[in-house]
Order: sequence, then structure tokens, then C-alpha cells
Amino acid sequence: MKAIFLVLLFSISLNTHALAKTPGEVEVGAYLPEAKLQGFSNKSKKFSELRGKPLIINVWASWCGPCRAEMDSLERLSKRFNGKQINIIGISTDDDADAAAAFIKEARLTFDNYLDSHVILENILGANTIPLTIFVDAHGRVVQKVRGSHEWDSAESVKFIGNTFQLKLK
Repeated sequence: MKAIFLVLLFSISLNTHALAKTPGEVEVGAYLPEAKLQGFSNKSKKFSELRGKPLIINVWASWCGPCRAEMDSLERLSKRFNGKQINIIGISTDDDADAAAAFIKEARLTFDNYLDSHVILENILGANTIPLTIFVDAHGRVVQKVRGSHEWDSAESVKFIGNTFQLKLK
């Protein structure tokens, strides 16, 4: 029964057609455009530098309760799989970089996080609601978007992630 509930929950959260699109939003099936990711320690990357492994992008904000609620599970998922079979990054939509940095420190996040205070990445990714988790294949194609807070390291979620990327996660 629990498995049926989780499948239903994921199905509901995957229904993005009911929401208005953001300007320049990359839809499922399309490739992420090149964009600069501004890190909190002044290091930056581009989406293209993250190709080669499947990528999970979590869009969040320090003031967002559901975002904060799922961060522990994302950190545990990261410790288990990040840099191995998949890559995991976070993108904060905070206007206040100090608040986002304080939350990263408080939550003891070890996976890379970037700041989008100018709404560019938010629009590209379609983050008109947060948290939003985007699944991108190794070639840079968006394969899934999941809205809402989830327990990302649960057995059901790990199975969902493996199925989404067609990987046997170990």
C-alpha cells in the first residue's frame, strides 16, 4: 500500500502541465542550455561541465520550509552516490546570498550549491514552485521534473532515481 501511495505521490508531483511555464523554461525531453552557475565560494561552473554522469538538480531557498525539510535526505543521498554514479547539485533562489550560505553551513551540506539571485536559472529550470528537483541525463537532456519535498534517500526514491536514469544504484 505504501508503494502505491508513493507512486501516486510521484505521479501527482510530476504533473507539471497544470502550472504556467516560466520564461525560457527547458521542458522535459529538451537539453539544458549553457548557463553559468555561481558558487558560494566564488567558484563557478557551467552546466556543460557537469555532463558525463546523470545529474540531479535541486532548486531551493533558505526560507522555504519544504526545501529545508528535504535537505537532510538529499545530503544522505549525496554521501551515498554523488560523484560516483550520479552528480547532485543545489541551486538556491534566495535573494540574500548570506541567508543561503548560512543555511548551507547550518545544514552541513557537502554537495555543491549555487546561487541564482537573478532568476535566470529559476526560469530555465521552471522553478515557479519550490522545491523542484530536475533529473538530467549524462548528455544534458532533462528527463524528469519532480515538484515538492521528498525523502530522497528512501528505498522508494532511490528506486525511482535508478529507474529514471536507467541505472542500478548501489
